[in-house]
Amino acid sequence: MFGIPKKTVDTPAVSDQESNSVQSGKGRPTPSRKEAEAARKTTIRAQSNTKAGKKASREAGRIARARERQGMLAGDPRYLPARDQGPVRAFVRDFVDGRYTVAEYFIFMAVVVLLLGFINNPSIQQLVSVGFFLMAALIVVDTSILIIQLTRRAKKTFPEKSDRRGIILYALMRTLQYRRLRMPKPRVQRGRKKEQ
Repeated sequence: MFGIPKKTVDTPAVSDQESNSVQSGKGRPTPSRKEAEAARKTTIRAQSNTKAGKKASREAGRIARARERQGMLAGDPRYLPARDQGPVRAFVRDFVDGRYTVAEYFIFMAVVVLLLGFINNPSIQQLVSVGFFLMAALIVVDTSILIIQLTRRAKKTFPEKSDRRGIILYALMRTLQYRRLRMPKPRVQRGRKKEQ
């Protein structure tokens, strides 16, 4: 206005090579892990709102459950529930599964006793009562022997007392299950050590 020259800002000349390198970059900062997970969950939620997304989600869940079940049946530690994890629990399972126990047949015997109890014959009912008490006594004796032997062997194998916490209850629950229905499946044959 008064003859003062305008101040010009010198901009550095950018070569073609530099301009190409600037354009080839992604042009945005790398998202944090938290942001990436949030974006992924948003995409999954958006897909699950559609019919195809729901079907895919159900199918993925079914496959995951089948894989977990197969892993649990095989005794894979990654798929075992928390109560069955660890070397101490595996030791208890192998110890119980390697024996014949009377307690595993308790359910079948109890059903027989219940059915015989419906017979309206005093002598049969008396025999059923005596048989039931004998069976209960046999289970108590057999289970007591199992617990004593298990405790001795566990003390030798796992000297730390904290490691052996809860093994008696775990063994009792295992003995009450019929062998073929036990989960995880038995890894040993009766009367033998764990198969390699």
